[in-house]
Amino acid sequence: MTPGTLGRRAVLAGAATAAARPAAASDLVRIAVLTDESGPYADSGGAGSVLAARMAVQDFGGSVLGRLIEILHADTLNQPDIAASNARAWYDSGVDVIIDLPVTPVAAIVQHIAVEKGRSVMITASAVSEFTSKTCAPVSSHWADDTHALTTGVANLMTGPNGRTWFFITVDFSFGAALEALTTKAVEANGGKVIGDVKFPIGNTEFSSQILQAQSSGAAIIGIAAVGGDQVNLIKQAMEFGLRKNGAQLAGYLVYITDIHALGLEVAQGLSFPASFYWDQNEASRAFAKRFMAERKAMPTKNQAVNYTATLHFLKAMAQAGTDDPIAVNKAMRAMPVAYFGRPATLRQDGRLLCDVTLYRVKRPQDSQRPWDYYTDVGTLPASEAFLPMNPACA
Repeated sequence: MTPGTLGRRAVLAGAATAAARPAAASDLVRIAVLTDESGPYADSGGAGSVLAARMAVQDFGGSVLGRLIEILHADTLNQPDIAASNARAWYDSGVDVIIDLPVTPVAAIVQHIAVEKGRSVMITASAVSEFTSKTCAPVSSHWADDTHALTTGVANLMTGPNGRTWFFITVDFSFGAALEALTTKAVEANGGKVIGDVKFPIGNTEFSSQILQAQSSGAAIIGIAAVGGDQVNLIKQAMEFGLRKNGAQLAGYLVYITDIHALGLEVAQGLSFPASFYWDQNEASRAFAKRFMAERKAMPTKNQAVNYTATLHFLKAMAQAGTDDPIAVNKAMRAMPVAYFGRPATLRQDGRLLCDVTLYRVKRPQDSQRPWDYYTDVGTLPASEAFLPMNPACA
C-alpha cells in the first residue's frame, strides 16, 4: 500500500462514518483534524489535537445552527501529497474546516487547496509567518506562535547585559535558516552580536562536533534552531558535554511540554523558549488541563490548547454569522474577541492570531513542586511587538 493510498483511505473511512449515521452529510458540521498521528509530532499534536477539538465541540454543546458537529481526523505522515489527498477529499465531501497541519509543506498545500475550493482552514501547528504575511486569504487563519513571534520573543527577552553574544546550532533546512536569520536581526537590534553558527542535517544523531564548536565560541547564549527529535537529541547531548557548565544559556523556539517531559528536568533545566500557552499560567488553563489530563494522561501542549481555542471560536463564529458560508464565518471570526484561556487575543484581518507571548525557562528539579510543574515565567512580549505588522494587501 502506498502512502497516498493510506492517506486516502483514512479520509474515506471518516466520510463513511458520517454517511452511516442517520443524519445526512449536509445536516452535519464537520471539522477535520489533519495532524501527525504516528511521527515526531504525534505527542505535541496527534491524538491530543483530536481530543482538544472534541472537547471544544462538547463545550459548545455538540450542535450549531441546528446541525450536529462531527470531528474527523487523519494522519498526514508529514507528507504533503497525503495531506493534499485528504484535504481535497474532505472538502469535496463537505467538510467545513481543516485544522492543525504540522510542518510547513503540509500546511502550505492545504492552505492552497482551501483557497482554491473556498473552504476554511485554521493552521494551528505550522509556524512560518508567511501564512499571513504572504499567503493570507479570507478563508485562512494562522493560530500557531509564528517564526517572527518565536524569534523576537527569544531575542528581545534574552539579549541583555549578560546575553550579548550568541552562537547558533542550526538544522540545515529552510525552517532552521529562517529561525537563525530572524533571531540574528532581533539580537542585533537589541545591541547583541552573533559570533558564529554551525549546521547539522535533519535526523542527525551525533552532535559532539557542533557542541564543541559552541563551547569554544564562548557565547553567552546558544540558540538551538531546530525542532522535534533533532532538538531533543541535541539538548540531551549538550547536557552530557557540560555545555552549560561555563554559564552559557540554551535558547529554543518550538519547544513543547511533552519534549520537556521526555527529557526530564535534570537534562532540560535552564532551557528558555517562548510560548503563548502553558497549562499552569492561570485558572482557566489549569481547568482545561485537568480535563485534558484525565483523558490523555499528559498535559496539553500549546498546539493542542490552540486547537481547542480555534475550534471553539470557529463554532461561535458560525453561530454568530447564522450561516456556514466560509467567507461569512471567517469575517465573524475576525470580528469577535478570542477566548484564549484568559489571555487577551484577537484574530486580525489577515487571519493572524494576536496575543502576548511569554518567555519561559525550565525549572531546576528542586524547584518543581508537583508533576508537570516545569516552567518559570521570565517575561512577556506584547502582541504588538511579537508579530509582524499586517501586509496592507491582506486587509
